[in-house]
Amino acid sequence: MQATQLLLEEPIRLASILEPSSPTAFSALTKIIGTLGPHSRDVETIEALLMAGMSVARFDFSWGDDAYHQETLENLKKAVKNTRRLCAVMLDTVGPELYVSNKNEHAIELQEGATLVLTGDKSVDASAEVLPINYEGLATVVKKGDTIFLGQYLFTGSETTSVWLEVVEAKGKDVVCTVKNTATLTGSLFTAHVSQVRIDLPTLSEADLNVMATWGVRNQVDFISLSYTRHADDVRACRAHLDKLGDLRQTQIFAKIENYEGLAHFDEILEEADGIILSRGNLGIDLPPEKVFLFQKVALHKCNVAGKASIVTRVVDSMVDSPRPTRAEATDVANAVLDGTDGIMLGAETLRGLYPVETITTIRKISAEAEKVFNQAVYFKRTIKGVKEPMQHLESIASSAVRAATKVRASVIVVFTSSGRCARLIAKYRPTMPVLCVVIPRLTTNHLRWSFTGAFQARQCLAIRGLFPMLADPRHSSDSASTTNESILKVALDHGKAAGIVKAHDRIVVCQKVGDSSVVKIIELD
Repeated sequence: MQATQLLLEEPIRLASILEPSSPTAFSALTKIIGTLGPHSRDVETIEALLMAGMSVARFDFSWGDDAYHQETLENLKKAVKNTRRLCAVMLDTVGPELYVSNKNEHAIELQEGATLVLTGDKSVDASAEVLPINYEGLATVVKKGDTIFLGQYLFTGSETTSVWLEVVEAKGKDVVCTVKNTATLTGSLFTAHVSQVRIDLPTLSEADLNVMATWGVRNQVDFISLSYTRHADDVRACRAHLDKLGDLRQTQIFAKIENYEGLAHFDEILEEADGIILSRGNLGIDLPPEKVFLFQKVALHKCNVAGKASIVTRVVDSMVDSPRPTRAEATDVANAVLDGTDGIMLGAETLRGLYPVETITTIRKISAEAEKVFNQAVYFKRTIKGVKEPMQHLESIASSAVRAATKVRASVIVVFTSSGRCARLIAKYRPTMPVLCVVIPRLTTNHLRWSFTGAFQARQCLAIRGLFPMLADPRHSSDSASTTNESILKVALDHGKAAGIVKAHDRIVVCQKVGDSSVVKIIELD
């Protein structure tokens, strides 16, 4: 396993830790994905989330109907317009998720040592003696001694709203369990997870397919978070479905690794997916606690080498009810950044947490501090070493741009791109300065109608560490004449100046196409 990048070549003065953090002209390079829900769906709150640093809004379809999420999305659009902050949209599928329905919504008190039956009979009302689960075949796949975890969204095992169950026996549609800890289950829905047991349900349910074909198409979603991805075929099936849905051909698929099966097929999934989401909640149940950190480091390293986006989840669970994270959580966020993650995903913390804005602000501040001590030099050498030779032309240009920017201490890298690929390759080498992505639309046709690409590609940069996109005038192409590119560059630099990223006498590294050639040039501003 590769060593951490924490140790810089120049030592960190301990006294400097007591000094206030120096403000930066831009937010953290690490991206923040926030899940919108009951406590974060009004326009005012979403505006605050965007200003705090949220760059991708996640819509979790494991609860709430289309109309509810549509109303939230309309509020997001208003907030984006009011704040002038770009925000991408991620649709999170349900997948083969197990859950218990508590129709009466009364609190269920469970005592350690008590007997509890999980039944496939959905007509049964939930109680402290019996809970109806949505999977009739549960009794056929579990055995004595298996562990089942049950709770309201959070899977930490430490709070009193989650319960561990041990299977005693299975008979008919019923699974008889022993309660391992005292807990109170509240709410209308409890999520269940069976440790290291394959659940024979499709990764993409009919409901998932329908949501993508209706809500997804209507709202041109930028990302699909493919829950419970277990095989590369799951990604291929999702891609095949999106290819039938018009513009959603451009939607990126982020495979969500949530169980031992997805972990076992990680390499093949990584090859097919556009990005990986490490769902540490469920994985923390399937894996022994002492193995969780190892999985994170190895998985993030593989994503970094492949140049694929990586997102880490479940970092500040305590901020659901507290305005401040625990010491362990603060360290966890920083370590994820030092391990090379592209982004941090927040679930319950922003969905139903009491402090959604404070949570995103905290994540941004911790990420920014970790980025200051990230040893980019070691990371760059390691990444270059992992690339097969001969290096592809575009990657050679991208790595050269990062190296040049580091050597001349550029304040920003500006890259002209149509597909976003060059920008992602630059981000692969984790430059310490922001990357302004000037996405230039292309006119395409399917022989039935003409359309512009570019909007998807710009928003999809919002999930990649260090990338800050802007959409150029579609009348200009990424390989157009030098005079045209100069005018676009001026617009980009004006944007950077307005954002406080660049100032007079700064050095800028520009990566662009001129004719058939790719060029990296260094500019010193007047």
